[in-house]
Amino acid sequence: MEVSGGSWVNTTHDWSSVVDVDHLACIRQAPEKFAPGGPWHLLLEVLAYAADEAFTRGGGRCLVTVYPDGSLSVADDGRGTDTRTDEHGQIVKKPVMASKDLRFFDYPQAETLQDGHPRRGMSVVAALSEWLVHTNRRLNGAWTQRYERGIPAGDLVPVEPDGTTGTLVHFRPIGPVRSLGVLAEGQLKRLATIGPYLDVQVSDRTDAGSSLLGDDAG
Repeated sequence: MEVSGGSWVNTTHDWSSVVDVDHLACIRQAPEKFAPGGPWHLLLEVLAYAADEAFTRGGGRCLVTVYPDGSLSVADDGRGTDTRTDEHGQIVKKPVMASKDLRFFDYPQAETLQDGHPRRGMSVVAALSEWLVHTNRRLNGAWTQRYERGIPAGDLVPVEPDGTTGTLVHFRPIGPVRSLGVLAEGQLKRLATIGPYLDVQVSDRTDAGSSLLGDDAG
């Protein structure tokens, strides 16, 4: 699937690639490689983008929510994912979920996350999630889109602006990823130190018996 945007410069992702099917399939074939430790690594992948945005703006806030169904969400107050209008008047969102991050995926030595494993990009999260919903609020509008194992399950849908900007990424890791590890209370507490520019708050909606949370983890 191709979109036209000949004058758009590729920085983090290739604007011409709406869905990189082969790339997503490669990720799905090796969950233990791309999500070492399970959901914790996927959460760090999402938070890395919020941290990038906070650094660019000189500060930012983020809310991490843990749900009883094993899903997680990350909401930040940044500028929102870059979304533009092409020459046909169609809204085009930078394909952060369904194509590789040009800075990291092929260069695993470029950056490591808090767990010590390589940063690969948001497409890893989308490909290794049963579903992922990306809601994006910018000054020029707001949209949401659902993905299933990295593939868009529908079009970019406009939502009512609320006067804010930022992104909300809500996802449920696939079973093989959830089996690789559980989120621990100690890990969630350490999110407060993820970066000097990002203030992270955590809302844990699981109950004491939830299988999502463990006692602690390194």
